[in-house]
Amino acid sequence: MIWLAWRQFRTQAAVVFGATAVLAALLAATGPRLVHLYHAHGRAFLDELGGTESSLYLIGTFAVLFTPALVGTFWGAPLVTRELDAGTHRLAWTLTTRTRWLVTRLGVVGLAAMAATGLLSLAVTWWSDPIDAAIAENSGGPGPGVFLLPRMHFLIFDTRGVVAIGYAAFAFVLGVTIGVIVRRTIPAMAVLLVLFTVTQATMALGVRSHLLPPEHVTTRISSANLTLIDITGNLTVTIDKPGAWIVSQHTVNAAGQVVSPPSWVEKCPLQTRQGSHACFDRLTALGYRQLISYHPAGRFWTFQWEETAIYLALALLLGGFCTWWLRRLS
Repeated sequence: MIWLAWRQFRTQAAVVFGATAVLAALLAATGPRLVHLYHAHGRAFLDELGGTESSLYLIGTFAVLFTPALVGTFWGAPLVTRELDAGTHRLAWTLTTRTRWLVTRLGVVGLAAMAATGLLSLAVTWWSDPIDAAIAENSGGPGPGVFLLPRMHFLIFDTRGVVAIGYAAFAFVLGVTIGVIVRRTIPAMAVLLVLFTVTQATMALGVRSHLLPPEHVTTRISSANLTLIDITGNLTVTIDKPGAWIVSQHTVNAAGQVVSPPSWVEKCPLQTRQGSHACFDRLTALGYRQLISYHPAGRFWTFQWEETAIYLALALLLGGFCTWWLRRLS
């Protein structure tokens, strides 16, 4: 059964692993130059990034970001529905039990999906390491001509380390489960994309920050750390925590109570550009400070392993449910 499953799947696997090998070769060829530039120029090496490096950064990031969704859509959702649509499931299920048939395919295709995604993610992580280090030293500041973000940012976090392996496993088994329930290939693909996107957004924007308790710091508001005053008057400042993930921040008064900043704070940046720091000095004298909740950059791998474990556990649960449901199909 394993040989048969691989024979049916080998063309798709060859395409994916071939594309992964090509991208990995490009990263391997250009990676040493990034390491050299980083050691030679430090965080200033972002200014030395050329068009090739910028393009590879974006290609690698988006390749890892979208691979799990593609795995679920084109490998997971059709795994069972393709057999049902063609009617070949009747013959396949007479050669062995439904449970063995499904478990074999889940194992062969699922492990291939995890391997391909893992190799791609680890290659991109290795290649991007000098860039990520320079961004952290720049407190997340963007480099010239390319959209760069710290690796704790939700878009970048999903494309680094080992977590993409968990995403691929979950997306694949979720696609299979939806296919078993819906029993139609195209609708199953569409439902998979919606559910996987919602799951990823919920994890990134809601759940992830609560996997570990955040740390807190209170800092004065100054011309050096103020980065934004939004249309509602709320302030955004930076902190001297390279690569940190800022979860939330609020302005507090001298008593430590969360308050709205005074309306006249909007004039502070203009007065600073005119050479006067009296406005920010007045904020400090009145006791206004910024209370910031954040996760240190050192928690990156802890978040990676915890989230990977969550997705692998979900994949196992879905695999069990999928097997049970398939046995009930007529």
